[in-house]
Amino acid sequence: MTSNAPPTPGTLDEWLLRAVLTAGMALPMLIFYAIGTLGPFIVEDLRIAPSWLGYLTMSAFGFAALLSLWAGPLVNRLGSRRGLVLLFWATALAYGLIGAIPGFFGVVVAVAFCGIAQALSNPVTNLLIAERVPPRKKAAMVGMKQAGVQVAALFAGLLLPGIAVQIGWRGALLLLVPLALLLALLSPRSAPRVAVHKRVSFALRRPSQVLLLLMAVQLCAGVSLSCFITFLGVFATQQGMSSLLAGSMVAAFGVMGVLARVMLTPLGARMRDESLLLCLLLGLAAVAIGVTLQATVDSHWRLWFGTLGMGSTAVATNAIAMSMLLRDPAFGTPAISAGMLSVGFFAGFAIGPPSFGVISQLAGFTAAWSALIGVLGLGCLLSLWLWRTRRRESASQSQGLSRVAAK
Repeated sequence: MTSNAPPTPGTLDEWLLRAVLTAGMALPMLIFYAIGTLGPFIVEDLRIAPSWLGYLTMSAFGFAALLSLWAGPLVNRLGSRRGLVLLFWATALAYGLIGAIPGFFGVVVAVAFCGIAQALSNPVTNLLIAERVPPRKKAAMVGMKQAGVQVAALFAGLLLPGIAVQIGWRGALLLLVPLALLLALLSPRSAPRVAVHKRVSFALRRPSQVLLLLMAVQLCAGVSLSCFITFLGVFATQQGMSSLLAGSMVAAFGVMGVLARVMLTPLGARMRDESLLLCLLLGLAAVAIGVTLQATVDSHWRLWFGTLGMGSTAVATNAIAMSMLLRDPAFGTPAISAGMLSVGFFAGFAIGPPSFGVISQLAGFTAAWSALIGVLGLGCLLSLWLWRTRRRESASQSQGLSRVAAK
């Protein structure tokens, strides 16, 4: 029986906890990278315009953003144990339906079921970390589990295109169903066996100002990341790159994302306020996209530069934001604040690719990439606003404590 005590380092209990946290983030998000790497296969098989890929991303993440409004309270009600089971069963159902339902609109409906798992992933894993990881290790563990998202990118980029060549893109995704079912059976062993939490209110509450600003920053990050990965494969093939090599770029994106999240999340935790780090990373991501939009059939290195640049900058912002939630109670309780933060991040994933698709269809890819640079610029300004707000609130709290001490 699992207790609330931290797992002993090096034991099977610790390795299972790490695996569950990583897989809990990786499997639900894998559909996002699959759309990017399998995009050319999907377009050819379903006979759709490339811009329609954005509606697949919108289906999953639009549903995830909506469900995230209540995901935090639901996870608090269920507890991490039952929350994990629900997460992995929803993932298995989603990939099973994607492989079985025919036609583009059938795939749109099936992909929406991934939104259930995506909405649960951050609240469940954050709650599990809060229950089972000692405070000094929380930031590193958040970085590790958020790196699971980039493990999904690595898998999608390296393996899915090759598998799709052999058994089709649907068959490639069906292979994930047994893995999700296995995790649904094993994951409860990593969570505390505690009584179901008391009833909680599912009424929507207005986020605090700092949480609202962080949600807005993550919306900008979500827009840029989702558009970049969704259309990278299609854009790269238009520049003469093969589908397999484009998949390798997504894998490289995943590697850089893992390194960035594992290294930058603990670094941010040592800072007084990570808001300035968010601003810097979003600014560098804008530079990466600026290089990407200049790619031509004779300059594929610009695609690689942009991919590695986005992977090492914008990707880390979500992990850093999640770490901020665990460090500062001003954002709210771990599960509920994580759910609300996911609303902003997933909303960016939902609205970004369809908008990018429309712009690229009407005005070309250069205009669409330029619009992303503007979104990232807005994210930088919002990060500075968040920094000023947290600084002001910290000063107010210090003055209040001084007055209490004086009395």
